[in-house]
Amino acid sequence: MAVTDTWLRAQLGREHPRTFTKADRDGLAARVSPKGKITWQVRYRHQGRQHRLDVGTYPLTTLKRARELAGEIREKLEQGVDPKVARELERNAKQGMPTVEALIRDWHNRYCSRHKKGAGQILRTFELHVFPELGWLPADQVDTDRWMKLMEALAEHSPAIAERALINAKQALKWGVRLGKVPANPLGHIGAQTDLRLKKRSVSRVLDDEELALIWEALQRSRIMPKNRLFVQLCLLYGCRSGELRLSDIKDWDMKAGVWTVPAENHKTGEKSGKALVRPIIEPARGWVEEAICLTSAKAGPLFRNRGSRERMGRSSVLPLPYNLMQWARRHRGVEMDHWSMHDLRRTMRTRIADLAPPHVAEIMLGHVLPGQWRVYDHYDYLAEQREAYQAWWERLEGIVSARHG
Repeated sequence: MAVTDTWLRAQLGREHPRTFTKADRDGLAARVSPKGKITWQVRYRHQGRQHRLDVGTYPLTTLKRARELAGEIREKLEQGVDPKVARELERNAKQGMPTVEALIRDWHNRYCSRHKKGAGQILRTFELHVFPELGWLPADQVDTDRWMKLMEALAEHSPAIAERALINAKQALKWGVRLGKVPANPLGHIGAQTDLRLKKRSVSRVLDDEELALIWEALQRSRIMPKNRLFVQLCLLYGCRSGELRLSDIKDWDMKAGVWTVPAENHKTGEKSGKALVRPIIEPARGWVEEAICLTSAKAGPLFRNRGSRERMGRSSVLPLPYNLMQWARRHRGVEMDHWSMHDLRRTMRTRIADLAPPHVAEIMLGHVLPGQWRVYDHYDYLAEQREAYQAWWERLEGIVSARHG
């Protein structure tokens, strides 16, 4: 007579004079200990030898599930596979499953650090916000719900960090699936806007004349470090990405030819185009660059360095510059400026030169890719046109500053 749930409940936890078993079907049997512990066992024959395999304990493994496991064992036997060997292989594979932290660090070392900008910041985001919560868990055991609870908590106080963590966690898990490190990507169908309700950040901040003049005054009168002052001035003049300037070396500034070259690996569009950016060095920029070179006390290497070091200026050194200038404006001029970032200087420059240069020249000045067939056939560097536009922009800046402080 087959095992029933009624019989199982009657035997569970009861004292018995000895160990005994009750057969079910397909080789399945319930083994009952003297203390009333019930263990599921499957008996089978493989290559002429009798075997017995434990498949769980009741009630954690139900009668229905035990019968399913017995059926799976029979299927393996029909395929010529020893179920005991198959289970050992599965166990070993499970033990080799990477933790969340191990998987993400492997992805970062083998992919992210080679192919993504800001790889260091990405890893730091995981170290601060993901690893303390999930890093120790096997990557295949963290389901969508657990990931989402972490991301939702992050989104409440720091939407930008939550978005960065989500985007890169999805990529790391997708990479892990492709390499067979994890069976599935639990974040594959999750979107920052649709599921975390993260809104796109505003990209419309353009500084007006009063703000530009105030920033310039703060640059000249505050206690800002000279290298930081020069950095902000060059960013505002060129409208360049701060990373392009931060990564520049002294050799990239050809003072004799009057050209600043941004290698392809140092600008956003260079990865696809493989082309360097070239910009003219107009007179004000020449003086600032020469001063920056003097501050480095070196003839080669990074143009901008960390204080008291020969190491390149870090991204973390750039982020607080706008805040420090806004603090000066608050304390010394009583002006509460709306928040602005270094990238807003780039947007401001592009907006202000709209009437000073043709659109295609303005886009080249910013290092943007020209549209359509234009970029395929037009390989002219427009250095002369850029020089004229940069000079006109500098004269406009001088006029804005003198109008306030003249």
